[in-house]
Amino acid sequence: MAPASRTADFERLYRDCYQDLLRYALRRTSQPETAADVVADTFLVAWRRFDDLPPGNGRAWLFGVARNVLATQHRSARRSADLAARLRHELGGAVVTAPEPPAEISAAFATLNDADQELLRLVAWEGLSAEELAVALDCSANAARIRLHRARNRFAAALRSPSITK
Repeated sequence: MAPASRTADFERLYRDCYQDLLRYALRRTSQPETAADVVADTFLVAWRRFDDLPPGNGRAWLFGVARNVLATQHRSARRSADLAARLRHELGGAVVTAPEPPAEISAAFATLNDADQELLRLVAWEGLSAEELAVALDCSANAARIRLHRARNRFAAALRSPSITK
């Protein structure tokens, strides 16, 4: 099929079936955005497999695709819910204790930008080496060392700041 003809035929199928498929999906989902996703995914499959559409039965074929898309979404949602429940169970007993530094250290730390704070936390709290920090930051080890050095210098300067020591 010629590209122009294929595009025109797909657009015609889209116009003719969009509302029917949307109503179908809305009746089977609890959220309008989920229904919109079902319809979009259905037409994506239809575009990719346009040559597989049975002549004269494109609308019925689209309902079959939408049915499969909905089933896939339901399975995915069920797996996500199961995983979330398992994680809640596993993490329910986890105890997280954040360090409680002296007030002047907390005040100096709070003056740093978010990037510096995260760098220093990764090294101090999580125990990452400069090489591991480079992996976490997706940069070279040298760049990580430089960033860490600069963050430490800014932290030291903040600690020496007269507004912090009062």
